[in-house]
Amino acid sequence: MNVTSSLPTIRPATPADIPALHALIESAYRGDSARRGWTHEADLLDGQRTDAALLREIIVDPDQRILVAVDDAAVIGCVQIARKELGKSYLGLLSVDPLRQATGLGKQLITAAEHAAASYFDAQLIELTVIKQRSELIDYYGRRGYSLTGEERPFPFGDEQFGLPRTSQLVFVVLEKNL
Repeated sequence: MNVTSSLPTIRPATPADIPALHALIESAYRGDSARRGWTHEADLLDGQRTDAALLREIIVDPDQRILVAVDDAAVIGCVQIARKELGKSYLGLLSVDPLRQATGLGKQLITAAEHAAASYFDAQLIELTVIKQRSELIDYYGRRGYSLTGEERPFPFGDEQFGLPRTSQLVFVVLEKNL
């Protein structure tokens, strides 16, 4: 695949994007395709990362958005934002085509998500969760101004919608950033 150097367009996802979004997210998080990128969950989880039904729910929910990065009509990245309690948003599903990781696209998507959370949801604080064992990803978010809160949240064991854990030690850590 020949990766271009042009800047992608970042826009809200539509239901028509669901097949490409689903393929992108799975390739970035799971299986051998994910191992082509610098960060993935393929060594911690098998199975799926999400499904088309959940992506549709997010896209049609007025309290959530998925932003997609598009280059030459191909979906090459995405990020989710969601309204939480007053003044707070959640950032999730950050995904970049494994062949385009380490190009700055993830940083662009995070910046777009932060701006969108502030403008759509009047957020002054944004939080995200990362599997505790993914130290390289925790460090990545730290370089973008996110700080560990000390809070941990349980992994949804038994819910195959989020994957099949290879270990029973999975737990999420919470990071946040003031906008």
